[in-house]
Amino acid sequence: MLYLPRRLLEETEAHLRREAPKEGVGLWAGRREVERVLPLPNVHPNPLTGYLAEPLALLRALKALEREGLSLLAIYHSHPSGPALPSPTDIREARWRVPYVIFGTDGFRAFLLPEGREVGVAVL
Repeated sequence: MLYLPRRLLEETEAHLRREAPKEGVGLWAGRREVERVLPLPNVHPNPLTGYLAEPLALLRALKALEREGLSLLAIYHSHPSGPALPSPTDIREARWRVPYVIFGTDGFRAFLLPEGREVGVAVL
């Protein structure tokens, strides 16, 4: 279960609106609940249909979390023109053992990938 303060949900949604119509990507970090939203640049060759966090920005974000004593809790990205379900590419390219939170035209959902098990998100 992910625990997400409403203000950080709103911050995430604002980031993804700024990125539209491209897919947006970022990290959620914290201890027991999400405490930080870290937007990342999407450098995918076709950002309208895919995402790839810029590697150096991702590395810097992860190092900053480590310095602050925070853990990576989830990776989020958007499907600006589709549902909040993992695409075949999302499943195939999943590497991290944290939930992948997908924001789509029908809201947002979280999944452990590649197995596809849904994870609950409690908005506080």
